[in-house]
Amino acid sequence: MNCRNCGAELNANQAVCLKCGVKVGDGNQFCPNCGSAVAENAGVCLNCGVALKQEEAPKPLNGQDKLVMILLALLLSGFGIHNFLMGEVKKGVFRIVMSFVCSIGNILSIVDAIKIATDTYVVDPDKLV
Repeated sequence: MNCRNCGAELNANQAVCLKCGVKVGDGNQFCPNCGSAVAENAGVCLNCGVALKQEEAPKPLNGQDKLVMILLALLLSGFGIHNFLMGEVKKGVFRIVMSFVCSIGNILSIVDAIKIATDTYVVDPDKLV
């Protein structure tokens, strides 16, 4: 493994590069696999073919605590507070309107609480405000 900042050889358990002091994984000038110089915004090393950029995994529940979201969905179900905290403003407003119009917002929030508890609730990042 090589430093992405200076290209120096690294041990597998190093946290920082001893040559340049940069945190392992930071930098964009060298390939971490072969140590050859790469273009600044390159996605793949042209020398060894290793992917340089790792896509960030989406955060479940938009980074919110699972237990807090379950409790909010159950206790304040008609107000859709859990939706607002997860960044789903349109969904939260819909819950409030549905609670006042036909009390279906409470049922939808209970369904959300069950989905959150079973890890099947998905926050779509494209629909966030």
